[in-house]
Amino acid sequence: MDALWWVWIAAGLILAILEVVVPGYLFAGFAIGAVAVGGWMGLSLPGAQWLGASLFNALVAASVVSILAWLALRQFMGVRKGQKIIITDDINER
Repeated sequence: MDALWWVWIAAGLILAILEVVVPGYLFAGFAIGAVAVGGWMGLSLPGAQWLGASLFNALVAASVVSILAWLALRQFMGVRKGQKIIITDDINER
């Protein structure tokens, strides 16, 4: 499992490309999580043996990093507090 660090990075890059195509920051958090786990395993940082021990461990780490990344992206790129989206016309009326 340790030798598959490049698969995580490739998956992260594919998710990043999907993020460019699909609007709404849908895949960005997952891309960051996958690249972080792949980098962690590839650079053999402390705890990398735990990640490489099983697919479950790597998925848990990727999930945690993805959730944290999504929350950070939401803070920096989401709708600001007090900001409202006002729709004045219907798209079907044009």
